[in-house]
Amino acid sequence: MAKRFFVSSSPHIKSDENTGLIMRDVIISLVPVIAASYFYFGLRSSILIVISVASCMFFELISQLLLKRPVTIKDMSAVLTGILFAFCLPASVPFWFPVVGAFVAIVIVKQLFGGIGKNFVNPALLARVFMMSWLPMITNFTEPIDSGSRLSIGIQNSTATPLALLKQGIHISGISSGKNLWETTLNATSDFLKQGQASASFSIKDMILGIRPGCLGETAVVLLLAGGIFLLYRRIITWHIPATFIGTVAVLTFAFPPANVDRPEYMIFELLSGGLVLGAIYMATDYTTSPITSKGKIIYGIGCGLLTYFIRMWGSYPEGVSYAILIMNLFVWLFDKVTRPKRYGTTFSFKKSAGLPKGDKADG
Repeated sequence: MAKRFFVSSSPHIKSDENTGLIMRDVIISLVPVIAASYFYFGLRSSILIVISVASCMFFELISQLLLKRPVTIKDMSAVLTGILFAFCLPASVPFWFPVVGAFVAIVIVKQLFGGIGKNFVNPALLARVFMMSWLPMITNFTEPIDSGSRLSIGIQNSTATPLALLKQGIHISGISSGKNLWETTLNATSDFLKQGQASASFSIKDMILGIRPGCLGETAVVLLLAGGIFLLYRRIITWHIPATFIGTVAVLTFAFPPANVDRPEYMIFELLSGGLVLGAIYMATDYTTSPITSKGKIIYGIGCGLLTYFIRMWGSYPEGVSYAILIMNLFVWLFDKVTRPKRYGTTFSFKKSAGLPKGDKADG
């Protein structure tokens, strides 16, 4: 008699997806952001990204050979780590900066804990926090360059970021002065700005398009959102973490703005400033360091949003996204444990329907 059924161990659902294909889709979604970093910060930004990617690939190869593990450099996870770490850097950092950060991300955070899938925090973010040891370098942000300077690898003029201006309570003007929302501006005077600048002004249009100082990959918000939509379409990520992360920050900044500041204007500038969109879409959704269950993802996203708001409002450093995600990474195991669904076939009671004596149970 021919066998009609074959019994095998789980999983029984097969898929053509693998790590390499997932990483490829994420990298594709970041290509427009890479182009934007060159457009706004010039050739120097492209060189920093190339150095970061090459360093991550090199350290991954060497560490796997030394630890006598299978070489998995073709899965492109090191490439993605290199891009994301470079995106967390300003264009003014020296060229050795991404090399050191790549060593921390790949060797210390990833490979020493067993390789891909076994790191307990996001490698790129922990590398960025480690590089905060060189605080003046990693907080020396430059203004976007003009078209004639894109081929230069020199360091442009330093200036304050919009998030730093918000931290200092700089004036926001727009709706209250009769302008439409698109023209609302964040203004600062020379009392705060560096290098003798008389003033600085960033409109919401500038913030959305990326025409502002900041890290290489955080400024072009419209391209980051487009990349997020692509990843949702490809089912690489789900809506739970980005929506709850950004939504929590939106609710808190709208509900509790500084004194004498218009609520909608302040909320919009907080959402568009810093690395919130980059972190919510590309960092917090990392498979290894984010919850598996939908409920866990929602709790995780809300926690990231709360911590980001608290650090931005009361911390000494203007940005809180990196620290918020890293802290929440440490509790992913708990969220998965608390929110895991019940196993099919577990014991439950039929007392009411079957009329069993008190205390008796039936197998489901």
